[in-house]
Amino acid sequence: MWTSRPDGGPERLVTLVDGVFAIAITLLVLDLSVPRDLDPAAYRRALRELLPDLGAYALSVAVLGSFWRDNRRIFQGVREIDGQVISLSVAGLGVAALVPFPTRLLAEYGDLSVSVAVYAGAVAALGACHLAVATVLAKRPWLRHDTPSEATTTLYLVDSAASVVIFLATVPLVFATGPRIMWLWLVLVPVKVYLGRRLQGPG
Repeated sequence: MWTSRPDGGPERLVTLVDGVFAIAITLLVLDLSVPRDLDPAAYRRALRELLPDLGAYALSVAVLGSFWRDNRRIFQGVREIDGQVISLSVAGLGVAALVPFPTRLLAEYGDLSVSVAVYAGAVAALGACHLAVATVLAKRPWLRHDTPSEATTTLYLVDSAASVVIFLATVPLVFATGPRIMWLWLVLVPVKVYLGRRLQGPG
């Protein structure tokens, strides 16, 4: 059994999370470039060839930005953290720092099922770490402030789990249906909009 022993406030961990996500997002843009000294026709062709890179970049910025925002929401109501929260958070940061690699695969080999599977697996792993942190904190009220937090509600955990389920389901499905299964990820948009409105309550 894991013994929860408070190990100080969350400030340093939140700062570390901010730094890792900032670096990961910055790394995404490093491979976006156009060769120099091109004639007009080659320049236009290079821009067209850059479109998959820009699409993968935009997708990963949205993914990382969403997880970073939700991480801030989770820790807003936290007074102290323990060793398990730290371990799960560091595991999540390790996955977040890895995201630029599957993003590169998706940009260059997005027509191959294995690239989509690797990307979906990475996002599912990041979501699983995120969900684990939220679940642990929801079950340990002694680590939180007395004020209620939406990040400890069942609805919020369902919202977080939705990303894990959709991306994890992509991994086996992509080998049966092909890379176009990526469009399944769009299902998350209405799901998260709906759950977000439910979390905010009537108003």
